[in-house]
Amino acid sequence: MLIITARLLPLLTVPFTHQRILRTVGSVAYRGLRTMEPLRAPQDPQPPTSGAPMEGLNPSPAALTPDQEMPPTTGLLPGETVVREGKAAILFPSANEVFYNPVQEFNRDLTCAVVTEFAREQMARRGVKVVVPGEKERVVVNLADEKKEETEMQTGEEGGEEPVVTASVGERCKNGLRVLEGLAASGLRSVRFALEVPGLRSVTANDFSAKAAALIARNAQHNGVTHLLQASQRDASMLMYEMRGKKDRYDVIDLDPYGSPAPFLDAAVQAVGEGGLLCVTCTDMAVMAGNSGETCYSKYGSVSIKAKYCHEMALRIILHSLDQRAGVYQRYIHPLLCVSVDFYIRVFVRVHTGQAMVKNSASKQALVYNCVGCGSFHLQRLGKRTTQGNHVKYSAATGPPVGAECEHCGHRHQLGGPIWGEALHDVSFVQKVLSAVSGNPSRFGTARRIEGMLSMVTEELEDVPLYYTVDNLSSTVHCSTPPLLQFRSALLHAGHRVSLSHACKNALKTDAPPRVLWDVMRCWEKSNPVKRDRLSESSPAHHILNTEPILQACFDVREDANPQSRRRHLTRFQENPEPFWGPKARANAGGGGISSDLEDRRKQGQNKRKNQITDATQLKSFPCKRFRKGKCTHGEKCCYSHDLEQTDQME
Repeated sequence: MLIITARLLPLLTVPFTHQRILRTVGSVAYRGLRTMEPLRAPQDPQPPTSGAPMEGLNPSPAALTPDQEMPPTTGLLPGETVVREGKAAILFPSANEVFYNPVQEFNRDLTCAVVTEFAREQMARRGVKVVVPGEKERVVVNLADEKKEETEMQTGEEGGEEPVVTASVGERCKNGLRVLEGLAASGLRSVRFALEVPGLRSVTANDFSAKAAALIARNAQHNGVTHLLQASQRDASMLMYEMRGKKDRYDVIDLDPYGSPAPFLDAAVQAVGEGGLLCVTCTDMAVMAGNSGETCYSKYGSVSIKAKYCHEMALRIILHSLDQRAGVYQRYIHPLLCVSVDFYIRVFVRVHTGQAMVKNSASKQALVYNCVGCGSFHLQRLGKRTTQGNHVKYSAATGPPVGAECEHCGHRHQLGGPIWGEALHDVSFVQKVLSAVSGNPSRFGTARRIEGMLSMVTEELEDVPLYYTVDNLSSTVHCSTPPLLQFRSALLHAGHRVSLSHACKNALKTDAPPRVLWDVMRCWEKSNPVKRDRLSESSPAHHILNTEPILQACFDVREDANPQSRRRHLTRFQENPEPFWGPKARANAGGGGISSDLEDRRKQGQNKRKNQITDATQLKSFPCKRFRKGKCTHGEKCCYSHDLEQTDQME
C-alpha cells in the first residue's frame, strides 16, 4: 500500500500517466525519505492551479530578524559534490544525471548582468530602486535618462514626493519581476538569479526530469532561497502555453536547452509579458553554421550556408525565427544584446505587442547571395518600406542585387536565409550593462571577458550585417595576409567605415562594397606578388588579379584603425578554461549516468603508438622505403635502415 504524504501532493497536480505517477512518486518518496525534505513547500494549504508558481516558507538570509536562525541546509547524498559558482552552491550528482556545464559560466554571468539592468529599468518605472551588492553608486550613462529615472521613482501619482522604495538581492519584492527558467536542470541559473539579481518577485525553475526537479528543490533549500525560487516539473512548452494570458505572463523567460530551442520558441514569445525579456541559447551551431541547411530550415525557417560569417549569420537566423513566430500573434522583437561564443549563441530580446510595428517585419528580413568562389556576399531585403510624411507604404522589394555570375570571379551564387537584417544590439542598453560590470568587477568571475566582449559590441557597426575575414580574402588570391591595422587603414583612407566583430577574431565589418575590398587586395598583391603562372584560368584569383584596381589603396596606419578594446588589450574572446572544454556530454535521463572513465575514453584516439620513439638511433630498426625504391639520397647518413635483409623480414 502506497501512502502519499503532504509533501508529495504537489506532484499530483501535474497531469501524468498512471505508470509515470507511480514511478515518479516512488522515486521522489525514496529520495525524500533519505533526506527528509519536501520537493516543494507550499505557502497555502490549498493546492495551486495548473501552471501557478508555488512559494516556499524559508526566508532569505537578508530577511531574517536577529532572533531568527538560518534554516538547516541540506546534507549531501552519496556521490554528490558541491559546485560553487557566483554566490550559489549547487548540489551536483557525480553520475551526471542532471546536466551541468562549467564552461558556460560566462553565459550565466552575462545573463545575470543583463537581467539586473533590465530589472533596474523595469523597477524604476514601478517606483522601486534596485540595490546591487558592491555597486557604490549608480553608473550614469546619460544624465538626462538618470534625471528622468529619479523623477519617476520619487514622484507619485498625485505629484508629491514619496520615499524611495529599494529592492535588494535575496529579498522578495512585491512588485518585482516574475522569472521563468524553462529548462533548469540543476537549477544553478535560477539560484543565481535569486541570490544575485534584485527586484524579483518569484523565480520558477522548471525541468521535465523528476530527478532534476527534486534536485532544484534541494538546491533552493540549500541556498536559502525557497521564498523566491519554486521548483516545477512540467513540460516547458505546456507550462508557457498555460501562462500566455496577459495577466499571467512572465517578465523574464530564459531558455537554455541542450541543442536547439526551436520546440520552445512559439510558446516563449506568447508567455513573455509586454516589453518583457526573452533570453535564448542555441548550442546546435553545426546546423546553424551551414552543415545542414535543410535541417536549419525545418527548425528555424531559414537556410544556413557555409561561409566565414557563419557565426553572425547564426545570430540573425535565430532572430528571424523569433520575429517570424512573434508576428503570428501580432508581436515583434527588439534585440538588446546578441553574442556568438564559439559553440553556442546567446540572444536577449524584448518582446512587444503592436500590429503597426509587425508590418515592418518583412523589411527587416533579408536573403543572402553568397559567391562560392571569392566569398563576396550581397543582401536582398524581403520587403520595402517607404515613408512619405505620416504615411507609410509597404511594397515588395526589387531585385536580385547580383547577376547570374559573380562580377568579381565569375562563379555562381548560393542563396541563404532569410535572416534578420537590422541591428543586433541596443547600444544604449549594452553601455549600461558594460558600465555596471566595469564599475563592479568583483561581482562576476568572468567580468574581464564580459567587459572585453561588450566593449567590442559597442564598437561594431550597427547597420552593417555580416563580415569578411582578412585571411579568407588573402587565401582567395593566394597572397600573404596584410596586417589587420593596415587593411583597416586602407578602408578608412578610402572613406569607408570599418569595425571589428565580437564573433570572429580577424573579422572586418565594413560598408565598403566588395569591389573596394578586392581593389585593396589587388594593391596589396602588387607589393607582395604571387606567381600568377601557377593560377588556374578558372580560379577566382585569376579573375580578380587580372583586373586593374580602380582604387589606389593607401596602407599607412591610422590611429583610429585600432579600436579601444584592442588598444587596451581587453579579454575579448574565449580562453580555454580547462582541458576538453566545450559542449559536455548530454545528461542521461534514464538513470544510468555517465561512467567515471569518460575522460579516459575521450583520449582513446590520442597517442595510439604504444612504444613511442624518443631516441633517433632507434629509427635504424625500421626499413627505409625510399631506399627500396632507389630514391634515398642520404646514404649512410639516413636515419632509417638500408639493410635489405632486414627490409625483407619486415615485409
